[in-house]
Amino acid sequence: MARIAVIGAGMGAMAAAARLAVAGHRVAVYERTETYGGAVRRFERDGFAFDTGPGMLTLPAVYRDLFVKTGKEPLESVVDLVQVDPSSRHVFADGTEVSLPNASRAGVVAALDEALGEGAGARWGDFLVRAREAWDRTRRPLLEEPLWPNWSVLAEREPYPSVPHKKFLRTRRARTLSEIGAWELRDPRLQSLLEGYALAYGLDPGSAPASAAILPYMEHAFGTWYVRGGMRELARAVHERCVKRKVEFHFGAEVTGVLEKDGRAGGLELADGTLVEADTVVGGGPWRLRGLVPGRELHGTEDVPPHAENLRLGRVVVCLALRGARQPDAVHRTVVHGPDPEGELCDFAHGELPEPTVQIDRPDDPALRPDADHESVVLTATVASQGSFDWTAPGVAEAFADRMVTAAERALPHLRERILWREVRTPVHTERETGAEGGAVPPPSLAGGDGTLHPSNSTALPGLFTVGGWSHPGGGLAHAGMSGALVAGLVVEGPEFRGSQ
Repeated sequence: MARIAVIGAGMGAMAAAARLAVAGHRVAVYERTETYGGAVRRFERDGFAFDTGPGMLTLPAVYRDLFVKTGKEPLESVVDLVQVDPSSRHVFADGTEVSLPNASRAGVVAALDEALGEGAGARWGDFLVRAREAWDRTRRPLLEEPLWPNWSVLAEREPYPSVPHKKFLRTRRARTLSEIGAWELRDPRLQSLLEGYALAYGLDPGSAPASAAILPYMEHAFGTWYVRGGMRELARAVHERCVKRKVEFHFGAEVTGVLEKDGRAGGLELADGTLVEADTVVGGGPWRLRGLVPGRELHGTEDVPPHAENLRLGRVVVCLALRGARQPDAVHRTVVHGPDPEGELCDFAHGELPEPTVQIDRPDDPALRPDADHESVVLTATVASQGSFDWTAPGVAEAFADRMVTAAERALPHLRERILWREVRTPVHTERETGAEGGAVPPPSLAGGDGTLHPSNSTALPGLFTVGGWSHPGGGLAHAGMSGALVAGLVVEGPEFRGSQ
């Protein structure tokens, strides 16, 4: 039985902890804040409750596997997981609206044809076929295996099979998601639909690689899911699974150093001076471990894939407590597309506030409201992180929240009149709660020359591993669960581990 110390109680770290405990190890988690879940947080006030992190789940199979492997119990036995239908409603800049059914390519094609005109659905359907090819090419190396030592092979070939585009006697292929929209979808509304997926995952659509096409494919193929009581319930369930498997949790325990003994990780030093001995250390991402191992670089330059500028994006979340009942035909998620999704992030670089693309989550969940005569709604927008835009400047956060509410009123008329109060959360809150520099949100790993790959789960210090959104395979609830599985495999089986078969 090895002693394993885990830094942080994020979703990836807890997923690793549960698996390692089941493998027979003694696992202890040290979290600097007073709760678990990382970015999967909840804000509560006056009987209202709001998810301030992810609002829905894709690829629930990741967490189904976690619960089966750590207790032979289905995920549905510990949370009420429901498939959302329609998966999303979209309101475009020209006023056109469309609701997309969940996990139905034929249904999506028919809905787009009806709303946007004949041929629009076929173009989107053909795009999904190409996106599936990119998914098939990258799924295993990007999501199911540890990052290869020769990770550069993932950057050498763009996995998305772009359609040749001729212009000025030249034949070109799309390299970015925005180019796919402009050259292959050929409809500004379809382009906004595609770019909205990039924004939702913390990517700038103007620089996101063509391989980001796998993101809408994942939602269309595997569906979108909600956990009743809010997504925080998923974090609670994972935490309880860890506790049942005898994982120890130490909250308010800030790690200030990783101990090195005989050339390998040997434990932790806490802020109060306590020394914790361990045979293996698992940390919540390279940024969290930076500076904790004096005199060592955790990854050599040849081991660290290039990070795109996408890593500097964060989110503003506006929690709205509303008077009045939720309409019976209300859609769980609505995306109100801004007039320029590709360019809206550029405004932050000039110190200006854009007209944002806003995601509206209004789940039909009695657990999130004080009674049937009120409703809790969450607005989310992807923005520049604190590292490149000052969200602490007087009035900035409230001014941007006003713009988000104004945008949301295109989908929910008279929304402002229903507001009892609101809570505005910026990347400053994200940094405080997760420790991520500037409150940035990690995007998922993507292949291709312009892709985003994250550092490997193993490090240059034997016995030290990284887990979570800032390491392979990147950000997102499903990806966090995958990183936990990969780290557990590397610890239990060693460097020869190549993922589940």
